[in-house]
Amino acid sequence: MNRRRPDGIDPVARSRARRRALQAVYAWQLSGAKAREVVAQFAHEQAREVADLAYFEDLVHGVADHRDELDAALAPFLDREIEQVDAIERAVLRIAAYELRHRPDVPYRVVINEAIETAKRFGAEHGHTYVNGVLDHAAAEWRAVEANAARKR
Repeated sequence: MNRRRPDGIDPVARSRARRRALQAVYAWQLSGAKAREVVAQFAHEQAREVADLAYFEDLVHGVADHRDELDAALAPFLDREIEQVDAIERAVLRIAAYELRHRPDVPYRVVINEAIETAKRFGAEHGHTYVNGVLDHAAAEWRAVEANAARKR
């Protein structure tokens, strides 16, 4: 069965790439290793899981390369310093922030829904509600035109 959309994107493979990116970003946050080392460590497993390897690499490198910018952009929407946010939720927020700010090809609702589902699967019991609140506010500002258009529908 072909899951690809007309634009060639496989949503299931992208979801898998996001889950693996979460694990890689989490490992990167804890270890302090270089992003390319973490990507190499996870890449071979990624390929076996029929995930979108290019998207996985973009997310991990994007978070690592833009960490300071992403953290500063998230700061107004957080109730504490980014380093005080649980490590899983922090990784989810950084990945979603990267997608919202640097991947306009991905609808903001997809970014938020994927972040919530990933936080539910890997995060603390109510971590997904925190992620949802932060990203709803961030998307309303960063993707205002898209968010306003969606509300009018």
